[in-house]
Amino acid sequence: MVAPPTITAPATALGLERATWRAEIAATAKLALPIALTQLGQVAMMTTDLALIGRLGDGAVAAVALAQLILFSGFVLGMGPMSAVAALASQAFGARRPRMVRRALRVGLWAAVILGIPINVAQLWGEDILLAAGQSPQTAALAARYLMGLTWLLIPGWWFIAIRNFMGAVNRPEPGLWVTLAAIPINGVLAYALIHGAFGLPRLDLLGAGVASTLVNVAMCGAAIWICYARRPFKKYRVLGRFWRPDWRLLRQLFVIGVPISGAMLLEWGLFSSAALLVGWIGTRELAAHQIALQIVSLLFMIPAGISTAATVRVGHAVGRRDGAATRRAGFGALALGAGFIAVATVIIVASRDVIPLAFLGSDAAGRSETARLVGALLLIGATFYINDALQGIAAGALRGLNDTAMPLAFAVVSFWLVGFSSAYGLAFHTYLGVFGVWIGFSLSVALFAALLIWRFHLLTARHYMPALA
Repeated sequence: MVAPPTITAPATALGLERATWRAEIAATAKLALPIALTQLGQVAMMTTDLALIGRLGDGAVAAVALAQLILFSGFVLGMGPMSAVAALASQAFGARRPRMVRRALRVGLWAAVILGIPINVAQLWGEDILLAAGQSPQTAALAARYLMGLTWLLIPGWWFIAIRNFMGAVNRPEPGLWVTLAAIPINGVLAYALIHGAFGLPRLDLLGAGVASTLVNVAMCGAAIWICYARRPFKKYRVLGRFWRPDWRLLRQLFVIGVPISGAMLLEWGLFSSAALLVGWIGTRELAAHQIALQIVSLLFMIPAGISTAATVRVGHAVGRRDGAATRRAGFGALALGAGFIAVATVIIVASRDVIPLAFLGSDAAGRSETARLVGALLLIGATFYINDALQGIAAGALRGLNDTAMPLAFAVVSFWLVGFSSAYGLAFHTYLGVFGVWIGFSLSVALFAALLIWRFHLLTARHYMPALA
């Protein structure tokens, strides 16, 4: 009797392939979770500050909003080079070049100083900038007082982010989370004391809030440096070793990778900021609903943002090993992980869209039922927006692991402004959609951006593209 043909080998190969993908997704999730929680922790600190400042009155809240507009504009300029640290350091780690890991961090710290000094000095003219923009003298003066307290926050803030990215690149992101969790209560107590003059400290109102934020960022940066010198595996890198040694070639590469990242971030942020102006033209109630819905989206995006950084690291590791198959698997594994998370989150938000506004509108929500209804409708329309926003962030992170940032910048111009702003404006004011048209414009822009970025990553990894290592 002739034995039937065996299918053991193909089945084994298929099982091995599935196991490899599961292992990749699990490794990405393990890396992404502490990064995402760290970012949520920083949002918690900002929320605490705003709650404390809110007790000073509406004028103080308005002044802080304007001051943060100036601060955030400068902050985003440095976020690109700080993100590039993750790409360069992870590639070096994958290639088993520990000295290059340190060099990648070192040029990131240099870039923070080079960018931070002129931006911080420019903040000192914040009042003049706001007056030139047509803001009231009283609000501009309050914003300038807050900015004065924030002077020199950017450099330690960027240093902490660069060190966090270095820690992630060597597969140990947890200390960044520990430092952030410890900083949340310290920030709250110090901000309260300096704003209101408690615990024997002077009463500095808005200036105190800014000083507290600066001091906490300096402390977080110092703690991160101490951890790097006190704990394995970081201490073997001697992160500040030969800090003054010139490394102009690698610094140039950091800016070549990082500046387009900053540009894309500014384009996206500019679209969302301008959308508030568009909605403000429609009506106050619509603007309130828009801001609440957008805040929910911002909080939701923290998890995909963590997965995005993890994608940069995992792709960078594979690039360092010159492993084309692993590079592709790292990027698409991160996309699968992000899509799974955001799909579950979207179902929860859509199902609870009528309840979520109550957390923002307070006990008087019944008296503002129309605003609550608008928030719920926007959250429903945003169902397609959430997943596309997550995918575009993760795909951008995967491309950073390939040092591919110039083309995504071009995609951002087309997606966010040629398509996104144009469609948001047209649908809002040339149809009966109003604020819903703005959100449909959002959805179109991020859907296009996500599709272009995923196509770009597929194109590069299908032919096993490998960037030149530093």
